[in-house]
Amino acid sequence: MTTFDAKTVAARALPLIDLTDLGETATAEGARQLCARATTPHGHVAAVCLWPQFVSVAHEALAGHAVKIATVVNFPGGGEDTASVEIETAQAIADGADEIDLVMPYRAFLAGRPGFAESQIVRVRRLCEGRAALKVILETGEIADPAKIRAAADLALAAKADFVKTSTGKVAVNATPEAAAILLEAVRDCGRPAGFKAAGGIRSVAEAAVYLDLADRILGPGWVSPATFRFGASSLLGEVLATLDGTPAGAASGY
Repeated sequence: MTTFDAKTVAARALPLIDLTDLGETATAEGARQLCARATTPHGHVAAVCLWPQFVSVAHEALAGHAVKIATVVNFPGGGEDTASVEIETAQAIADGADEIDLVMPYRAFLAGRPGFAESQIVRVRRLCEGRAALKVILETGEIADPAKIRAAADLALAAKADFVKTSTGKVAVNATPEAAAILLEAVRDCGRPAGFKAAGGIRSVAEAAVYLDLADRILGPGWVSPATFRFGASSLLGEVLATLDGTPAGAASGY
């Protein structure tokens, strides 16, 4: 889209944000601060997304709040030790995670073993059933080929992922509009309710507008909601709040 109303986009984006801290230096105190930022004068974000070891910290900090707690498993490498991923997932849910962001074993998928990738998703999905939403991270920048990205999305959705997600934010190419369009089309075509999460490198209201416009075009203007669409971001919230406040970007950094 070439023109947009920044405040309208910011207001749409705020409740869709998974406010994220997956940095290597993350701490329990940082997790508490992340949770404090999740509720703002303009409303709250969809979720906080943090390392599994901080789920219990977030669960305590967000008690009584509507903000969901998301965490990552098999992250960021997308490895093949499914038993360890199951243990990690079960512990995260026990600690209070509402949403599990699983890195699909995309290297196995690319090596011609899609059945292995599907099996891991199915096994994690079984642990999540009735307890937590499952978002499957495809790592689209590493898959690269559009046909293979679509095949990976179809595989994850067939394995009953609640969301398909672009990326970890830890590789050279993360979310792109091109990959997003492929995932949104897969969601549209999967024959059941499912969602999409754009993650990695989305920092501005203008960038958010591109992804919202794609979703509106592919799935209809009434489709986007926190139940169907997320932005995984660490810095988008600051510009969203600055835009809503009518102040320069960065002025809302106290939230």
